[in-house]
Amino acid sequence: MKKSSIDYFVTIVPFLLVISLVMLFFIFPTQAGNILAQIRSLLNNSLGIFYLIFGLFIFLLSIYIAFSKYGSIKLGSGKKEHSNFAWGTMMFTAGLAADILFYSLCEWMLYANEGRISSLGDTTLWSATYPLFHWGPIPWGFYVVLASCFGFMLHVRKRTRAKYSEGLRVLLGSKVDGIWGKIVDLIAVFALIAGTATTFSLATPLLSQTVAKLFGVSNNNILTIVILIVTCVIYSACAYLGIEGVSKLASCCTYLFFALLIYVFFGGGHGKFILELGFASLGNLVNNFFSMSTYIDPTGQSTFAQDWTVFYWAYWMVWCVATPFFIGSISKGRTIKEVILGGYIFGLSGTFMSFIILGNYGIALNVLGQVDLLKIYNESQNLYQTIGEVISSLPLPFIAMILLILTMITFYATTFDSITLVAASYSYKDLENKEPSKKIKLYWSILLILLPIGLIFSDNSMSNLQTVSIIAAFPIGIIMLLLIISFFKDADMYLNGN
Repeated sequence: MKKSSIDYFVTIVPFLLVISLVMLFFIFPTQAGNILAQIRSLLNNSLGIFYLIFGLFIFLLSIYIAFSKYGSIKLGSGKKEHSNFAWGTMMFTAGLAADILFYSLCEWMLYANEGRISSLGDTTLWSATYPLFHWGPIPWGFYVVLASCFGFMLHVRKRTRAKYSEGLRVLLGSKVDGIWGKIVDLIAVFALIAGTATTFSLATPLLSQTVAKLFGVSNNNILTIVILIVTCVIYSACAYLGIEGVSKLASCCTYLFFALLIYVFFGGGHGKFILELGFASLGNLVNNFFSMSTYIDPTGQSTFAQDWTVFYWAYWMVWCVATPFFIGSISKGRTIKEVILGGYIFGLSGTFMSFIILGNYGIALNVLGQVDLLKIYNESQNLYQTIGEVISSLPLPFIAMILLILTMITFYATTFDSITLVAASYSYKDLENKEPSKKIKLYWSILLILLPIGLIFSDNSMSNLQTVSIIAAFPIGIIMLLLIISFFKDADMYLNGN
């Protein structure tokens, strides 16, 4: 690639903006935090209904697209580039970072003390149901709908600019080549950088704690930085190798993930409880899906929807900057219907198994009186310490620790090497080849890890940056709507022979 083909504005400006923001957090932490908290409060309380409506709309739209005339559109000519297993594992691992393991082990604890949960009746059942809802059909709906739009853009229309702005070309015309396109891509990359820093902040402390406990070393910032660097080296190497490297790491991650689930299910001794509660929570989710999707307390007495459902929908929307592009890019040769239904099958089966096995094992320890996890958490307010008690309760806990460490590292690496491939595409004005150059991929690999490392030393900055990633979801949501409208317009033209 010639240097002239590099889009320096989209490559450099988002990074400078984030660094400037972080510096403001360091210099004026209280003032910056207050301003961001007020903006987030406005979005959550005044516009929270937007996220709920949008989430339900996207899910229903995905079903319509799959079984309408649009579902029969094949994404490119020729046979499928990847086997169903390779495609499914890449899609699942790209869509979820190591935070799925963190939340699978602890999310039920976060709901157990909520007034909303106790008001519904069976606290145990609802604490197991809400994680399935927040990691279920609606979040994956965001992914599969946009993956269809981008897959159509890349493989049917054969556009070489793998950017959000390019998806709006049919709607905005040549304006996407000017300032409006730059603004769209700037928002997308800024949200991506902030979102990746947020993800690293969630699960890395659990990883550090487990490594420290396994090897008997001190759990400190140096250990966390070493872990992040090792993870960066792994995903940089795979991104450097391209799709083949991503595919191999995704398969490795999937095998480790299922090894961990099998070990907890059979080794923990609560398989019957896990299955029964899992079956009941799935039924509860189906029966109450629409009431959960539309629940928001207009009186303001409960902030459960704002604190959790709105937060999750916004968080998944930020991740829609990269993951759907990757899913769309690896789906050549498949129909849009296959992408949507396959996404739901592989995505939901993985997330549901994780929460049902890991989450329900913790609930079993608590409910059956083996370990009072809620008491430990309520007294310490330390999720990582409480999760440590869950792992320690397993037979030969060092095996569980090794599996957890390896699975988390490969989850991080698989997710971020796919993100690196997408982010690197934004660095080009026009991507003539299938993949960005290795130097550009390496640049983004390093860039994505620098922010989490720098923010380890500032808890306030990390908290504020998490808020920034949620705030970024609002304009992303508007852009997503425009992308969908553009897709329908373009797809109609295609089906009519234009």
